[in-house]
Amino acid sequence: MPEKDHEHLATELGATVSLLMRQMRAASPHGELTPTQRAVIGRIDTDGEATIAALARAERVRPQSMRLTVGALEERGVLARRPHPTDGRQVVFSLTEEGRRLLAVVRQAKHNWLAVAIADRLTPEEQRTLAAATELMRRLISE
Repeated sequence: MPEKDHEHLATELGATVSLLMRQMRAASPHGELTPTQRAVIGRIDTDGEATIAALARAERVRPQSMRLTVGALEERGVLARRPHPTDGRQVVFSLTEEGRRLLAVVRQAKHNWLAVAIADRLTPEEQRTLAAATELMRRLISE
């Protein structure tokens, strides 16, 4: 059983990370992508082409919901479909050049916001502390 101090720190860290992620998402170009759409193209960028079923499982949503998300991205020219290489009943989706461009724009906007916030709001000493804390957080998530 964790100690009260550890529980409090865990709660505060989780809430702070959540708020940071929300702020970074807000820094993305408005109207470009929904959070689910960003998650889908980010996953395909990282993991490679995928079926709707695989994307739905990975994002923990119903296949019907994922179909709508993928359909909207395909309509915008962000995703392209092709037949599944071994299962003729399925299709796989991959990023188009437009999808890669859009993902880069969204990521760059988030990183720019964070870099400016760090430079403008933190002293050099605080920036070093943040760098150390970042390494500690990385250790928390590594196995």
